Amino acid sequence: MNGPAPAPAPGETFLRTKDGARLAVSVLEPLVRGAENRPVVVLAHGWGGSRRIWSPVTDRLLRSGFPVVAYDLRGHGASTVGTSEVTAEAMHADLAAVVHHAGGAPIVVGHSGGGFAALMLAAAPEPEARPVGLVLVASAAHDQDTPEKEARMMEAPLFSWALRRPSLGRALLGQMTGTSLAPRLREVNRQVFTATTPQVRAACFRTSRGMDLRAALAEVPLPAAVLAGEADRVIRPELGRELASALPDAVFISIPRAGHVLPLEDPDTVAEAVTRTAARVGGRAGNAGGVKGAGTR
Repeated sequence: MNGPAPAPAPGETFLRTKDGARLAVSVLEPLVRGAENRPVVVLAHGWGGSRRIWSPVTDRLLRSGFPVVAYDLRGHGASTVGTSEVTAEAMHADLAAVVHHAGGAPIVVGHSGGGFAALMLAAAPEPEARPVGLVLVASAAHDQDTPEKEARMMEAPLFSWALRRPSLGRALLGQMTGTSLAPRLREVNRQVFTATTPQVRAACFRTSRGMDLRAALAEVPLPAAVLAGEADRVIRPELGRELASALPDAVFISIPRAGHVLPLEDPDTVAEAVTRTAARVGGRAGNAGGVKGAGTR
């Protein structure tokens, strides 16, 4: 196929998965359209998040001419859990369903745990869901073995009680972000994290135990960008550098003073990474007469 796959019709919808989960999906049209036909961008948020966390990035992408598809991970936001519950395999399959809905050949942007699903999809793409580029934001390919005591904390009633108190909740989640994040955006992060049920939060942190995708990623020749905040205390920035090294065609971008929630902390850099990845995808199509394996509908 020459050129980007077409975006689906704009609007709000629910995708029904094979195990009965309902995934809440937003399809957004670009606010400006230039001569260049931009690829669709699929946004996968991190654990404890929702589509809302992408709002600053989404605004920038729409103003740059990109169609955007954002969804809530299962059990997050307006999405339900399904009979498979919250597992790495289920979240991989969910992302594949969203990518297929988006036209089958988008740039996939994954933040934190959403990046894990993006990497799994890139390493084992579904026939009708093959990303053409990746942007991995504060994510990793290995060494995400959360201790059980931390997973239990995520579902502890006292922790949930504290999260519901704005000042206390912002303080508890302060380690997620760098020091320069505005208070109103710290409150957005707290509200989104608090809205995720304790059981889903805990299940998420158990899904990545034993994960090591580095060998599989050596066979993934997609243009990619890996972003890491130098002050990230959730996923160490050196793991982002190792992820970029594991991918054959990746650039690594280190962001000074930034923490883990880069969609809120530095949306300009995230959006610019998408734009540059799209240019690399377009360059490949121009040089090779199209992107091999790009899906059609």
